[in-house]
This record gives sequence, structure tokens and C-alpha cells, in this order.
Amino acid sequence: MSGRTDSVAGPAEAEEAERAEPVVRPEEDAEFYDEARRARWLATGTGALLTLAGVAAALLRLTGPAPALVPAAYATGAAVCAAAALLGARGRTRRALWLLIAGTMIMALGDQFD
Repeated sequence: MSGRTDSVAGPAEAEEAERAEPVVRPEEDAEFYDEARRARWLATGTGALLTLAGVAAALLRLTGPAPALVPAAYATGAAVCAAAALLGARGRTRRALWLLIAGTMIMALGDQFD
């Protein structure tokens, strides 16, 4: 079986089809970039906030009578949230969201050992 893979009938129409660009309205383009910017700021801010909370909790648990596993879990969760904040700042918001969830779960697991 041999045949052409393009669906355009003639060579002149094929060249015209290749030159055609998708039409994107400027307001849709600007809205997309605004939404992406908000997502980056949200991921970065949430990661920084959870990092500070995890570090503070680790320091508080370190000075108390809690087992050593508890502050280690808080510190590990804070480190994961810090990595999420960095990824969020670079535009990897989906991965940052999953790291924020994982970091919060690690901190919650540390709270269960207390």
C-alpha cells in the first residue's frame, strides 16, 4: 500500500495549508499567561508557608520530650515543601502540587508519632 499521507489535493493547496497558523485572540493569550502566573505564585507561596511551618514545628518538637522521629519527619516534610516551592517558581506547578501534598502528609505522619 502506497499513497500520500496528506489530505490536500494539490501542491499549491498543500503549501498554503502548511503556512496557515492557528488563530489565537490576544485576550485569550493574555488570560492564559495571567492564569499561569497566578498558579506559579500560589505554588511558590504555599510551599514557602508550609516550609516555614514545618521548620517551626520541627524546632518546637526538638526542644520538647518528643521522640527523635517527630522533628525528623517535620524537617523532611519541610524540605519536600521547599522543593515544591522551587518547582512552583520555575513553572512546574503540577509537580509542585504533588510535592506539597507529599510534604504535608510526611508532616502529618510525624505528628502521629507524637
